[in-house]
Amino acid sequence: MGQLAPLSEEPINEDDLVSTKRRSRHQAWRLWIKTHLSLLFSKKSHHLNVLLSVLGCPLFPLPLHHPQPHLSLHHQVSSSAQYIIQHFTAATGCRKLEGRVKNVFVTGKVAMGVVGDAGMGSNGVSERGCFVMWQMVPDMWLIELVVGAHKVVAGSDGTVAWRHTPWLGAHAAKGGVRPLRRALQGLDPLAVSVVFSASQYTGEKQISGDDCFALKLSADQKNLTDRSDSTAEMIKHVTYGYFSQRSGLLVYLEDSYLTRIQSPGTYPMYWEITISTKIEDYRAVEGVMIAHAGKSTAVITRFGDRLKAGPAITRLEESWTIDDVAFNVPGLSVDCFIPPKELQTECPLQEDLDWRSPLHG
Repeated sequence: MGQLAPLSEEPINEDDLVSTKRRSRHQAWRLWIKTHLSLLFSKKSHHLNVLLSVLGCPLFPLPLHHPQPHLSLHHQVSSSAQYIIQHFTAATGCRKLEGRVKNVFVTGKVAMGVVGDAGMGSNGVSERGCFVMWQMVPDMWLIELVVGAHKVVAGSDGTVAWRHTPWLGAHAAKGGVRPLRRALQGLDPLAVSVVFSASQYTGEKQISGDDCFALKLSADQKNLTDRSDSTAEMIKHVTYGYFSQRSGLLVYLEDSYLTRIQSPGTYPMYWEITISTKIEDYRAVEGVMIAHAGKSTAVITRFGDRLKAGPAITRLEESWTIDDVAFNVPGLSVDCFIPPKELQTECPLQEDLDWRSPLHG
């Protein structure tokens, strides 16, 4: 089977999708650029596709680099960031997961909406749904998310990360396997400790009245290059984790990425997306503190020379709750994480826009 061609990601009907698949790459990009303003920022558009593209199951900016034994979480504190992470691991008890937990099962509910849309209620919620997530240590995961009439499935077999949406079918992520951002929202404290162990301490900040330590992670140039191509350049992807000085827990997660989009014969456009998540309701599950609720906000800014009226901005919101968390579920094997057949090729797959810029990162 040949390599999958990159697809347009805007919400379109089935006839449009068939037509788009038949277009060349250049034509698909021109269509994408032409239609995004009306489809994303028009109040008349059906925004559920955009909500699921941005907030459904985005990937974390950086892969998990599990520490070598001599650099494990038990090593001597040598920096402010490492001290903060040591405090976090003690507060969550996540060291208990090392070598003992082989897999994790999670179920939860979500409520999503576009803030200010005429069809939404005063609380900003227009669509509700639920999700199921399986994770096998360290890099295999699978999530099924159903919101409204749409179902999104995403997974990783440890080698390739992929996603299937009703409007695009199956497509692979570019730039290597990365964990689900949703898992880093307090669901997987061990992954949080591993990722932020390489972070930089940037000071203190008050979040909702809670004094917090701020840790910063930035995608390096190789990471950004791996996620770019000739028409879309990933310029930056920065993540901040805010850890409560009082409890030691991760209470706020924010990441922002900037992408430059330019197809031949067009003016460049820039997309900046910032996703912020307030993490709440930590509860003990088999002695490990797991966050059971939170709220995410995504601000999408589009700017460039062609936008004479100034930057176009839209705001999305999601609230989520966790119903159940279980460790070491019987019967879960590596076969549960096999990618769809259309992704099982001998060569690396081209990432679809829906995973990368400007709507997914």
